[in-house]
Amino acid sequence: MLRFRPLLVLGATAALAAAFLAGTVVTGSDAPTGQTLAAGADPVPVAAPGAPVGFADDCDTLLDAYVGRALELVGPWGWNQGYDGALFRSLTGNLAADMATPLPASAQSMRSAAKAPASQRATSEESGTNVQESGVDEPDVVKTDGELLVRLDDGVLTTYDVSGGSAPAELGRLVLSRARQGELLLSGDTATVVAAQDDGSTRVLTVDLADPAGPALTATSEYDARLVAARLHGSVVRVVVASGLPGLPFVQPRRSRTDRQAARANRRLVRETTIEDWLPTIADDAEPVRPLLDCSAVALPEEAAGLDTLAVVGFEADEPTERSVQGLAAAADVAYFSADHLYLATGHGTGWEDCCFIGRGPRQTSVSGLGGSTTIHDLALDGTSTTYLASGRVDGQVADRWAMDEQGGVLRLAVGPTQLTGNFNSVLTLEQDGPRLVEVGRLDKLGVDEQIRSVRWFDGLAIVVTFRQVDPLYAVDLTAAAPTLLGELKIPGFSEYLHPLGKNRMIGIGQGPTGTGRGWGAQVGFFNVTDLADVQRLDVLSYGRNTQALAGMDPRQLTWLPERRTVLTVVEDYGRAGRTGYVSVLHLHHRQISNRMVEVEHGSDVDEVRTVPLGDGRVVLVTGSEVSYFAV
Repeated sequence: MLRFRPLLVLGATAALAAAFLAGTVVTGSDAPTGQTLAAGADPVPVAAPGAPVGFADDCDTLLDAYVGRALELVGPWGWNQGYDGALFRSLTGNLAADMATPLPASAQSMRSAAKAPASQRATSEESGTNVQESGVDEPDVVKTDGELLVRLDDGVLTTYDVSGGSAPAELGRLVLSRARQGELLLSGDTATVVAAQDDGSTRVLTVDLADPAGPALTATSEYDARLVAARLHGSVVRVVVASGLPGLPFVQPRRSRTDRQAARANRRLVRETTIEDWLPTIADDAEPVRPLLDCSAVALPEEAAGLDTLAVVGFEADEPTERSVQGLAAAADVAYFSADHLYLATGHGTGWEDCCFIGRGPRQTSVSGLGGSTTIHDLALDGTSTTYLASGRVDGQVADRWAMDEQGGVLRLAVGPTQLTGNFNSVLTLEQDGPRLVEVGRLDKLGVDEQIRSVRWFDGLAIVVTFRQVDPLYAVDLTAAAPTLLGELKIPGFSEYLHPLGKNRMIGIGQGPTGTGRGWGAQVGFFNVTDLADVQRLDVLSYGRNTQALAGMDPRQLTWLPERRTVLTVVEDYGRAGRTGYVSVLHLHHRQISNRMVEVEHGSDVDEVRTVPLGDGRVVLVTGSEVSYFAV
């Protein structure tokens, strides 16, 4: 088996990339190093087993593939028990890594200046949601088209007229069954509600908003599979679901049954499965339960990355029953969408060799213990169709979707250390080479003995934040084949989320010392990124002890109003009075930040606070119990 160089990258924790730091070129043996392939050289595969077997010609062939792989995963107690803590946190929605123990870190002086690559990429959709990729809308609890606002709260969809007046006017309501955990996508007169269920299934509902005063449910679909992600490209909705290993009546060892006998009996049960046991199903208004996809639509990568069946379902928002479905016999817990690609990744953070099985209901998610590597699958998006292209594997941990980015067909990754890598983080670039993803460039030794806190990608630039005691911000040039370090800034604290403010300024939301010597709290940093070899923090605002800026966990709780040069971000104070939520109104001047705090919510409803821009300068404030205009 071919072995490949360790691929380390930023573990972009919690849901975002973030913090800005000014530049020092690091020299010596610990300096970040970049590599690229020589002209004409053969590309180095990121993963030798990434080549797909192909697509099954018939269901018998597909079933044989499932059974053959599953037999390696079954033992005397059923599906082999193991525990991958990092993946468990991913699958249960807790992607924030534990804070590293603070230790001192050195800083070095800047040697040269570099002109900044393009650092501007729009990240606010017309629907009012702050998103990762321009043109790729993400589900949220509130959406708008500038005149109509749609909110989903505890399974109740409510429409509001926000075209004018002194306050938003409620128009109509619709109670949706089993949608209490749902979120919205809005396309024209159609709202798509995607709701993960406690039993591990997924419910998709289509609501006609042609008459906003009487929203009408027009279609309901039930997927017997776990929700991985959902996105909106134009008018096309894509839903990614994963069905796990089938629930079988396994036996276990006891006095009258040895381990060997139990294992033999359990393998027999696996051999007796049918293809219906493996494929996800769908039920909707018109048809009963049936397989979601044909056997011939399931790709079979050789990569041993779990044994889920992933299904990417695409449909026009107003035609939810006209579906295109691509399947993949593999597991994934991270989904990153660009404008025309979908990358699915499975991270294995602990390096345990056992397999772990996670999930609710009769199916479990199969996670292969690859000892600290990440498997990545590349799929092309075109209209409602999705086409499997290639797979690869990198050593190191890809923490979440913010550690991934695609630009011009090149996948850029930030990976963190595992037992297969060194004690540092890396940025690398991959391209498709036939059925494989191959490495074309890399930059190692970012944040030695430190943990990645955030990552932000731009057209030709990556900003990476690591942390142990101080917060190094690395500016990485991605305009050439080999990523190159432009600058480094080290300051106290760390940024959990970074947001561009045009071409020359950036804001970092995170945590840091309060300045009073009495602990840590939320902070905002204001950065000048005109010269990425000499990034400067112009100003810093501390919110005091017992505070947290929630955009670090959910970027949808931040709004950038470029015409006003104002940022709205939700901050909570979790002191003696319990959770109190504020909207922090940050006015950005040439070199300073001014702040106004507005108390808006209390308790768990703080997580639901949104500030929704309408496009004409007005902003709607959505809290747990109220929808109102917000005075900026």
